[in-house]
Amino acid sequence: MSERELTVQGVVELASAYYGSAVLFAALEVGAFEAVRRAGGAVTAEALAAAEGLDPRGLGLLLDACVAVGLLRKEGDAYRNTAAGEAALVPGGAADLTQAVRYNRDVYPAWGRLAGLVREGRPVEAPAIHLGEDRARTRRFALAMHGRALGIGRAVVPLVDLRGRRRLLDLAGGPGTYAVLLAQANPGLSSVTVDLPAISEVAAELVREAGMAERIACRAGDYHTDAYEPAAYDAVTIFGALHQESPGQIRAILGRAYDALAPGGRLFVLDMMTDATHTRPAFSALFAVNMALTTEHGWVFSDEELKGWLAEAGFVAAETRAAPPPMPHWLVSADKPA
Repeated sequence: MSERELTVQGVVELASAYYGSAVLFAALEVGAFEAVRRAGGAVTAEALAAAEGLDPRGLGLLLDACVAVGLLRKEGDAYRNTAAGEAALVPGGAADLTQAVRYNRDVYPAWGRLAGLVREGRPVEAPAIHLGEDRARTRRFALAMHGRALGIGRAVVPLVDLRGRRRLLDLAGGPGTYAVLLAQANPGLSSVTVDLPAISEVAAELVREAGMAERIACRAGDYHTDAYEPAAYDAVTIFGALHQESPGQIRAILGRAYDALAPGGRLFVLDMMTDATHTRPAFSALFAVNMALTTEHGWVFSDEELKGWLAEAGFVAAETRAAPPPMPHWLVSADKPA
């Protein structure tokens, strides 16, 4: 039996694994972790329900479930946040994941329609919903990507060597978070970050809040069709975007990135990737399903497939580096010949 094969008990646990996710989503939605912190760090369900206007019985059941899955601690009748909860589940925490978890909550209904994807071969929700059609959903999506990028970026940015590089083109830059983090780490760098109009609008807002508007331009566009100033940039980043594209689209995007780079320029691709079997890491294989449920061409490619497409585009010296935990992202860099 391979280490990935489930026992009968494992099947039972997997069948109810969504219970824990639903508990996390509900606790975040009613502000449980923030409320516990506001209450001074140790509070009963009855006191918390009275303070927050919630049902005592329902809240008590939810808080006990949070303890059971490791999201809270219980001491007598009082509940406390865990160290991870304080860091990741209270807005403004050191590793704030609240917006990122809300993205998972938004796609939660789509997973219940997975069989429809298998039968019909189409995403079960329209991608346009979170890319501009539904303004509120689009904003939540952009802020969720901002939260994810903050957590991932702090670990990844030290791996991105931009020494001596002055102009960066950030394709499908989402909320501009990576552009901000890279600018903060590289004082001589100026950037253009490009994404769809509704996403770029949120990016401009976040870039202004970070005090980076003079160094980062947020350009509305579409990297499927845009043409960029030829040989105008000495670095290009494509972070967390190519997993929604078909192989043909990826080749075309990489080709335009190549044209935008000056000779000797470097491309960095950060994404959720798998090994050659497309089954490991397990999270990446599951994320491929998530992308297929919500985008036309979503999947997760292997780093070897990406290196092949990079070579076709003319890049050389492609290198893969694993990003630090907790997310299984890989960073692939490659150069345009000088």
